[in-house]
Amino acid sequence: MRILAIGDPHGDLRKIKRIPLENIDLILLTGDLGRADLARKRFFENIKREKKGLSELEEDSKFAKDIWNEIYHSTVSILRYLSRFAPVYAILGNVSQSMVKNSEWKKEEKKYGIKLPSLKNTMDSLGNFHLPRNRFRKISGLKVGFLEYFIDTSWVSEFKPSDFKEKMRAAKRETEKAKKILRGFGDVDILVCHQPPYGVLDKVAAKFAPKSWQGKHAGSKVILDYIKKEQPKYVFCGHIHESEGFAKIGKTEVYNLGVAGHKIISL
Repeated sequence: MRILAIGDPHGDLRKIKRIPLENIDLILLTGDLGRADLARKRFFENIKREKKGLSELEEDSKFAKDIWNEIYHSTVSILRYLSRFAPVYAILGNVSQSMVKNSEWKKEEKKYGIKLPSLKNTMDSLGNFHLPRNRFRKISGLKVGFLEYFIDTSWVSEFKPSDFKEKMRAAKRETEKAKKILRGFGDVDILVCHQPPYGVLDKVAAKFAPKSWQGKHAGSKVILDYIKKEQPKYVFCGHIHESEGFAKIGKTEVYNLGVAGHKIISL
């Protein structure tokens, strides 16, 4: 069985189309499927404003619609293209996580008085696409675990956001949930996760990131502990694009596939 793992596409269909797709039996995606340039730019603008004691920039209905449509259309383009070649299994990264909830879709429409396309409904209509949210799947005799993005307490401790106490409370809940999910996976052949394991292919160096983030580890200690204990054959992740590369943890091969980087394996 030939398996193609692809790093966070971020809606870059040109990069995706450069990947060889002949004789591929299964495609795995590490999250952040769509392009979110507008949302990312606004996020870092607000970080800078916060440091200067300024209030956050507010979204009007046009900006909210532009953000939604940018993520939606670029996500759908990627999935429709890839699903022509082989079954596609994806996780959610930190981009568009809330957009797959129809409750969030309706909330955005009501808040801004606008009409938006439903990402969940479109995903559900794709015949060769699967979104196993924090589940494992047995695929042609292989056990594959799919862990979507969560905020690990290790991230909050490392980056120390201004709302530290609030973020830590939320991170504790998400971290405990992730631990429970991974215990339910047990041993798997492949783990697909968004962020890398802590201290492995996870160092922040992106130019657009704040100076206070540079050189820090954005990976997950929960994922690291799981890998050390269960030793899956392969781990595919993304999230920290500038740390794209390969490393080993015991017998486990870990690949940070960056933005639309790829790895083909045969199992």
